[in-house]
Amino acid sequence: MSTLIVTLPKVQANPATLFDYVLSPDGQHIGEQSSAPAALLPKKGSAQEVLALVPVQLLSWHQVQLPKGILARRLFQTTSPQRLRAVLDGLLEDHLLDEPALLHFALEPQPQADAPVWVAACDRAWLQAALQVLEQAGLPVSRIVPAFAPSSLGESLQVIGEPGHAQIVCTARGGVSVWPLSKATVALLSWPEDQRIVAEPGVAALAEQLFHRPVELASIAQQSLLAAQSPWDLAQFDLVNSSRARTWKQLGLGLGRFMKAPAWRAARLSLLALLLIHLVGLNTWAWKEQAAINAKKTAIREVLTRTFPSVRVVVDAPIQMNRELLALQQANGAASGRDLESLLVHFSSVAPAGLAPTAIDFVAGELRLKGVALKPDEVAAMAFKLKPRGYGLSTEGESLLIKQVSAP
Repeated sequence: MSTLIVTLPKVQANPATLFDYVLSPDGQHIGEQSSAPAALLPKKGSAQEVLALVPVQLLSWHQVQLPKGILARRLFQTTSPQRLRAVLDGLLEDHLLDEPALLHFALEPQPQADAPVWVAACDRAWLQAALQVLEQAGLPVSRIVPAFAPSSLGESLQVIGEPGHAQIVCTARGGVSVWPLSKATVALLSWPEDQRIVAEPGVAALAEQLFHRPVELASIAQQSLLAAQSPWDLAQFDLVNSSRARTWKQLGLGLGRFMKAPAWRAARLSLLALLLIHLVGLNTWAWKEQAAINAKKTAIREVLTRTFPSVRVVVDAPIQMNRELLALQQANGAASGRDLESLLVHFSSVAPAGLAPTAIDFVAGELRLKGVALKPDEVAAMAFKLKPRGYGLSTEGESLLIKQVSAP
C-alpha cells in the first residue's frame, strides 16, 4: 500500500496553495517527491494512505500533569473528550499566547495516568482549513503527524531549512526546541562531540562550518518518511469525527496494511493456518456425523428387513415398518392405534366427565364425534394431552376429529 505524506503549508491553505509531498510505494522507501496544489496531488484510491505532516514551526509542546482519574479506562468506557478538553484548557491557559479555544490540542500516544503528559498545540483554524482543502480534493487524511516530537530514546539534533533561514531542531525527552542556526546558538547548545548531527543537504555545509565536524545528510523526503513512522496522531477531540470519509479511510487502510504489509506477514499466515485447521476440523466433524447417521439408517433398514422378510426394497423404513405392523395386527385380529376402540379409549381418558357425543362417525382411522359442546380452551387442553400419545384432536364445525398422527 502506498503512502502519501503531505506537508501542510505554513500559511492558510486554499485550493491554489502548493503542498510539498512525498509518495512512498510501501511506507518504507521514497518513490516520488514534489509540490503541487491539492487537486493535482497523486491519488491511488483505497490503496493509498494519506498522512498530513505538521511543520515543527507551527507546533508548540507542553507537558502537564493531568488530574487523577481523568485517563482512567474501564471496559467499553473512557473519559469523555469534552471533559478532557476542558481540563486541558484549564491547565494550559497560563502557558499559551493565544486563547485555548483558538487552538487544537493532541495528547501523546498511550499516555500514562500517573506521569506528566505531552500535549501538542497548534492553530485550529489553520489546521482545519488545510484538512478541508485536502478532503475536497478527494484526499481525506487518515493520520496527522508532527514533523518532530518529544523522544524518549535520547537527544537528537537536526539542522533544517535553507541558507539564511536555517534552524536547529533539538528533540529529547524534555520536548522539542527550535533555534536559529548561528554561532551563538551553537555555543549555547554545546552539543557533545560523540553525538551525531543530521542536516538537510541545503544547509549541511553551513552546519559543518559552525559545528566544526562532519554531519549526516538527510533529505526532506527522508525526514518526512521518518516522521510518518511516528506513533503520534494529532487527529484528536473535534478532529476525530470531523469526516466520515476519513473514518472509513482509516478502516480501509488498516485492513490494507494487514493484508499487504510485510510486518503482518506472520499474522496473516497464522490466521490462514487457523482458518484451514478449522475448515479441516469442520469437514471431519461433518463426515463423522454423516457416517453416524448413515449407520443408524442402515441399522433401521436391517431391523425392517429382518423383522419383515417380505420387504425387499426399503424406501422409508419407519413408514414401511408401521404399515407392515398394521397389516400384521389386522391379520391377527389385534387392535391397532387406528381402530375405533383405541380412538375411543384415548378420547375418553382425556374428555371431561359426563361428556357424551350424540353421534359417532368412524372412517379410515378417523373418528368424528358430533354433538360435543366444548370450549376452545378445553379442546386445546385435550389436544395437549393426546399429542404425546401420537394422536391429534381438532374441531370441524360442530364435530371433534381425533386420529392417530404418529406412533407414540
